[in-house]
Amino acid sequence: MIGTIRKHSSWLWWLVAGLTIISFIYWGASPATRNGSGRSAGYGMIYGQKITADDYAAAQREFLLFYWQRNGAFPEKNPNFTRTDLERETYVRLMLAAKARELGIHVSDDAQVAAADEFLRSLTRDGQAVPMNNFMERILQPEGLDATDFQRFIVNLVTEQQLVQVLGLSGGLVPPQEAAQLYDRDHQEVSAQAVFFSASNYLSQVTASKEAVSQFYTNYMAHYRLPDRVQVNYVEYDLTNFLTAVLQKFGETNLDAQVDAYYAQKGAAAVPDAKTPEEAKATIRETMLRQAAAKMALDQAGQFVRALFAMDPVSRDNLVTLAKTDGLAVQTTAPFTEEDGPAEFAAPEELTKIAFKLNDDSPFSKPIAAAEAVYVIGLANLLPSSVPSFSEIHAQVVRDYQNHEAAVKARTAGTNFYYSATVQMAVGKTFAQAALAAGQTPFALKPFSLSSKDVPEADGHADIREIKNVAFFTTQPGHISEFEPTADGGFVLYVHSLLPVDEALKNSELPQFVSQLRRNREIEAFNQWVESEANRELRNTPVYAELMGNRSSSPSP
Repeated sequence: MIGTIRKHSSWLWWLVAGLTIISFIYWGASPATRNGSGRSAGYGMIYGQKITADDYAAAQREFLLFYWQRNGAFPEKNPNFTRTDLERETYVRLMLAAKARELGIHVSDDAQVAAADEFLRSLTRDGQAVPMNNFMERILQPEGLDATDFQRFIVNLVTEQQLVQVLGLSGGLVPPQEAAQLYDRDHQEVSAQAVFFSASNYLSQVTASKEAVSQFYTNYMAHYRLPDRVQVNYVEYDLTNFLTAVLQKFGETNLDAQVDAYYAQKGAAAVPDAKTPEEAKATIRETMLRQAAAKMALDQAGQFVRALFAMDPVSRDNLVTLAKTDGLAVQTTAPFTEEDGPAEFAAPEELTKIAFKLNDDSPFSKPIAAAEAVYVIGLANLLPSSVPSFSEIHAQVVRDYQNHEAAVKARTAGTNFYYSATVQMAVGKTFAQAALAAGQTPFALKPFSLSSKDVPEADGHADIREIKNVAFFTTQPGHISEFEPTADGGFVLYVHSLLPVDEALKNSELPQFVSQLRRNREIEAFNQWVESEANRELRNTPVYAELMGNRSSSPSP
């Protein structure tokens, strides 16, 4: 696909090819050895074909991107995602690839290019493609992934879409009458009114006595527990500090010649956003300079690290001592968590991971490349999980107590209103009249359906899913709901009536609705196939024994 992208989409090739080389300089070892489990007994078989170590490692890297695409983070960020989960999902990727080969599924060059472009555009809100160099530096490289892994991921992403069409075909058979009924269910709107009870309206009624706040802190002490944190000392090699030296090394004339040669080879399409050849060449020149600056920064950081690791005895203070000797500035981060990373600079995920692995026996890192600098970090302080004292967080505890008590008052008021409104409406009063009699403000909600994206009047008071659940599943038209508690306080809903479906709109939207319905049914059928197929084929892989062992060792329900 890389060759295809080069042919069909020069801008993407420029970004991929231009940064692949430097990625190996930055990150060293090939990712092929990063994720493999190193099974000495082999990797088993799927569809009668032996799985090689290279096949397994490639599929595992592909799954990492597959997981990231759907969850916005890699599996290691999920404490509930185990090594066995990773292995199982890796074998599923291998199974899908094998089935695609068996069925003769081939992804065309144009489909690959379109999928890569669509994927990079899906990462932004404005529909503009994320530059590939940013995607590699911030997402791929910290995980030891590269352009080849992205290529494989894109190809298999399109392959899976074709597998869904082939293997989920039965799910796409939706009778027109059923489709029409489902459309009505999702699009029939409800007319309703609501009274919202927000904690903020009851804050003025809360008295935060010293004794009550202290007791609240004691009761909710676990809520205030801080996670493990770490502080690091760091030396920063800013890329901009190397640009002058890089330019001198290149030589102005030589650099211009290289830029001209590259532009002559690739043409204006190498930088499609450029309006003129001069602007395109300026972008190419800047990229070449920054790549060379990154290499130079990494070299200097490497020299510093070699000297640092040679110091005896090993001590946390060695980084500070050596930096002062070399005339380098040392800075210290504020304590940070593994989830958030340091606030002082844009740290790649790898830096945060390494920081939490530092200890007194191994207190320093290798050079760590980021988008704007190369860093060497050293352990400054380990801060284990702890609960701050009451005096340290007194102001926060007071605020939390006030919000908690205000929410309790809001829910009490809401419950009382439900009972009073029920009595008032039983003797002929309307919901709005019952609300006003109780000193509450009734809101007429804009008609909404199960497919509605929002209910504007409920914004800030209740989640739309809570509103929909009460309106469509727990309250009959012409009736009042019980008080529904929410994070903000709660609400009482009066469902006036179900409105007739707009037939003209239905006729215009039904074809697209049926198409999406069939697509969803195809995916459901495909997922059922995957589950059935995996239950059979994974029996021939090492992960099956682990899954069965874990199941047999689990307590009976």
